[in-house]
Amino acid sequence: MEMPPHGRLAYGMQLPVQSQSTIYAEPWEAEAGPGDLAEIARTADRSGFAYLASCDHVGVPRRLADAMSTVWYDPVATLAFLAGVTERVRLLSHVAVVGLRHPLVTAKQYATLDHLSGGRLVLGVGAGHVREEFEALGVDFERRGAVLDESIDALRAALGPDEYPEHHGRLYDFGGLGQRPRPAQDRVPVWVGGSSPAAVRRAAVRGDGWLPQGDPRERLPEQIARLHRLRAEAGVGEPLVVGAITEPLYVGEPAWDVGRRTLRGAPDALAESLRAYRAMGVHQIQVRFRSRSRSELLDQMAAFGADVAPHFD
Repeated sequence: MEMPPHGRLAYGMQLPVQSQSTIYAEPWEAEAGPGDLAEIARTADRSGFAYLASCDHVGVPRRLADAMSTVWYDPVATLAFLAGVTERVRLLSHVAVVGLRHPLVTAKQYATLDHLSGGRLVLGVGAGHVREEFEALGVDFERRGAVLDESIDALRAALGPDEYPEHHGRLYDFGGLGQRPRPAQDRVPVWVGGSSPAAVRRAAVRGDGWLPQGDPRERLPEQIARLHRLRAEAGVGEPLVVGAITEPLYVGEPAWDVGRRTLRGAPDALAESLRAYRAMGVHQIQVRFRSRSRSELLDQMAAFGADVAPHFD
């Protein structure tokens, strides 16, 4: 995904249904399924959303299941399914824990997704936080940061233009193995997720974009300044797409309790609040709408695209 033109703020969303943590899932999602996801994706496609995002967990241990739930769709399968019912919207893994898999396996999956979708993949990557997943798959949890660093480098090669990609590092060493189809894009964007000092440095040095996790808006200017400082110190000249996750949203005045943190109100007032992100140096915002049903969510998405987003200019 390129920088939005003329300083315009782009907007995308994490898909509901495909991950159902109690932190953000709405009650109606528990009974939802593929048809709901498809209709949400079509609405995003029509309503100007820059991307749809899907999470990544191989398995959730019992100690975390009450909070996280065990509903986590596979991101490659989910995004490939939605690629077939959409035409324009980008497909983002937010985030793929790529250190759990060999880079050639990850590259095969995501290169195929990019090929089938006509070049709409954005590969979001993160270090992961569930120790039991790493242990079950035989990956060193304590070294997950170093594993991710080299995984990004290896994926740059494996998702590049060469039919026979090569990478020779400390953890991964491959060459002479052909992989087709190649990605449709000349360069698949890699966005790095996380807000820890290590994650911000990783995004600055290795990423095409940054996906913060849990930063309130008042903390973002400091984080963004550090991001750009580290990138300049590393001598990386390419532009960086800076993201933010907004507060929950509701377009209009709700007739139900949407929570005190939810931004609500008239479209122009919502847009004014969200434009503050652009003033901080944010290029794309990830939005989430409060809703009591799929139909209410679709109405909220359509209203945001038609009535709120035009005020971003």
